[in-house]
Amino acid sequence: MQTLDIATTPLREVNAALQSQAAQTNQTQWEIVNPKGAHAIAVGLDAPIEVTVKGSTGYYCAGMNKQATVHVTGSAGPGVAENMMSGTVIIDGDASQYAGATGNGGLLVIKGNASSRCGISMKGIDIVVFGNIGHMSAFMAQSGNLVVLGDAGDALGDSLYEARLFVRGSVKSLGADCIEKEMRPEHLAILKDLLDRAGADAKPEEFKRYGSARKLYNFHVDHAGEY
Repeated sequence: MQTLDIATTPLREVNAALQSQAAQTNQTQWEIVNPKGAHAIAVGLDAPIEVTVKGSTGYYCAGMNKQATVHVTGSAGPGVAENMMSGTVIIDGDASQYAGATGNGGLLVIKGNASSRCGISMKGIDIVVFGNIGHMSAFMAQSGNLVVLGDAGDALGDSLYEARLFVRGSVKSLGADCIEKEMRPEHLAILKDLLDRAGADAKPEEFKRYGSARKLYNFHVDHAGEY
């Protein structure tokens, strides 16, 4: 285990050490201590390493992640795992706005609640939230899966494309072009796999599925008021 202390090592040097790891590195276990809410911790990683952040982080933690597993033992500020490509990011606490925004791949697990715009413009990422999510989540989400064990706020899935949304609790309101859809066997299988990978104690049969009604793909005068 290699320990990096932000109290004594500048954040730029901490990130440089992590970013310099190659796919064949022998130093696979890293620990970051005294994060004290610093922004952009463990960003731009591209190696199969495991990084544990002992505490809470500020903006954009684990952004642009590839291959790495980043585990935050506290909460995370806005933009955690933004533009994530692969790997796994785990937040033990809560996540602020636009968690997992524009994520292309990988798995983001939030064991607390997520704020507004969770999964905005998702492009293939899988997000599992153990608690609740805020308003406008999955806005313009294109592909991937958003799983919510708690409740969802206003305008879920507004202007949704082909991402799949699974919510166990209540949904305050659905956004434009987002509708409840049938939960078929293939969706139960996808959801079971995601719950297992996230370590979530829930049954797929407890969830409802939401997706795009596909009415806003092309402009139609009858739907002009929804644009």
